Amino acid sequence: QVQLVESGGGLVQPGGSLRLSCAASEGSLDYYAIGWFRQVPGKEREGVACISSGDGDAGPYYSGPVKGRFAISRDNSKNTVFLQMNSLKVEDTAIYYCVTDKYRYCSGYGAPGFIPTVWGQGIQVTVSS
Repeated sequence: QVQLVESGGGLVQPGGSLRLSCAASEGSLDYYAIGWFRQVPGKEREGVACISSGDGDAGPYYSGPVKGRFAISRDNSKNTVFLQMNSLKVEDTAIYYCVTDKYRYCSGYGAPGFIPTVWGQGIQVTVSS
């Protein structure tokens, strides 16, 4: 059973950058697509990015609000996935969760109602001046 642990959150000014990391405390991430969801209290959870496990995929998924500002990557040698967040906006403030549906590809991301099966504990990102 894979367990996910996020790190790297915090407080940043608008226009700044943060890099979130997602590591596996148990199990390997190598065979799974790994994504990031975020949630603001009172709003629905939003899938913002996903990276597949390997070959044959069209490339990472990004939601509209973060496309061009966020970049997801993985280092299988370190069993870690990263989310580089640039040009941060106040509306990026949320709890960010590392997730996986234990499937090789990012199928489902962007579809209404898609909720991955495995979630990390979440980490706060606050963008404020």
